[in-house]
Amino acid sequence: MGWLNIFSKDKKEKLDKGLEKSKEGFLSKMSRAVAGKDTVDDDVLDELEEILVTSDVGVETTLKVITRIEERVARDKYVGTSELQRILREEIAALLDDKDGNDSSEFVIPKVEGPYVIMVVGVNGVGKTTTIGKLANQFKEQGLNVMLGAADTFRAAAVDQIKIWGERTDVPVVSQGMGADPASVAYDTVASAKANNADVVIIDTAGRLHNKINLMNELSKIKNVMKKVLPDAPHDVMLVIDGSTGQNAFEQAKAFTEATEVSSLAVTKLDGTAKGGVVIGVSDQFSIPVRYIGVGESISDLQVFNKREFVDSLFG
Repeated sequence: MGWLNIFSKDKKEKLDKGLEKSKEGFLSKMSRAVAGKDTVDDDVLDELEEILVTSDVGVETTLKVITRIEERVARDKYVGTSELQRILREEIAALLDDKDGNDSSEFVIPKVEGPYVIMVVGVNGVGKTTTIGKLANQFKEQGLNVMLGAADTFRAAAVDQIKIWGERTDVPVVSQGMGADPASVAYDTVASAKANNADVVIIDTAGRLHNKINLMNELSKIKNVMKKVLPDAPHDVMLVIDGSTGQNAFEQAKAFTEATEVSSLAVTKLDGTAKGGVVIGVSDQFSIPVRYIGVGESISDLQVFNKREFVDSLFG
């Protein structure tokens, strides 16, 4: 897998703006925690622990970060509160490093036999179809032939929505309409993509969580029929979660990782919320790399997740 190493000024500004509320909330709490303190002591660490948990980083991940900082404090004997922010950034970047966080601004499709197939999962309302449309646009701009599959056939709106995105991005959509068998749509899409030498295929799937067994069976069936056309498909199962829901995003990730093998994450709706810490917690707890984050409404506001730039914008 190759990565292009450019993070433009424009992208950085959008990232800063998208994470503004998360950053403001975090920094104001931090400044209160260290007010009148010169060194990082137990009281400061207790405060920091609470700040990270209330910033939706999650309890498990917070405890890992605090342990790492405690080790540094014990080793260095004297750590000034002025250094705390830098240390925190370093430790969180190191934590994301373990999860394949990258240092680039563009995802380069790996070379595979036939089209590269991305199966997109996630509950309804998280911005799944919008994410697919924005991804299709990004790949198209890279000069790739893209095809979409409308396999979320339980909602008429989902099929219509993906068709609208197809028109907007000038990308063909394979659809059999509402109520069709999702696996059949997925099969047709991959077969058509293979016949037409497409580079990338993105398959939308239904996001109902009321019955995990049904969900598991349905996703397995979709995967199995695609394998009949391309043995290695899907190459990526991308889970889309809504970052603005904070702890609920952890629940969504838990449900879907239990139902199917998720290989990447897209965290949407981070602009306008103070819950940006969820990106760190979800990536760490589920050991799945965050590939994209949504930091705005426009078609270009779905960014490839760059761990250094993210940590810099969140804690900088």
